[in-house]
Amino acid sequence: MTFAVLASLGVVGPASVAVTLVVIGLLSQRLGAVTRTPPYYRWCYVAAVLVGLSTLGRLVSVGYVDDRLTLLNNLLFTLGVMLGLVVAWRYWSWLFGERQR
Repeated sequence: MTFAVLASLGVVGPASVAVTLVVIGLLSQRLGAVTRTPPYYRWCYVAAVLVGLSTLGRLVSVGYVDDRLTLLNNLLFTLGVMLGLVVAWRYWSWLFGERQR
């Protein structure tokens, strides 16, 4: 029973990444409306869904030892984080340019 509780708590980190991607998407949406950037922010929501699916898969697979399921969860998480990183870089990279001035 203790293992199941601790394993269930292990999904808090990936779930917080999904919430962070949603927040970045919302902030990017507002920034894109001001700068008239194409709506790339929607990809943040896709990334959040991928990370959310990974989190849900981790939660469902508590107690199972299946390498394919673990690989799928890790792949979904990695794709979601990378997609979110690319979109965030697209919207927010101007901050690094301002630092040099």
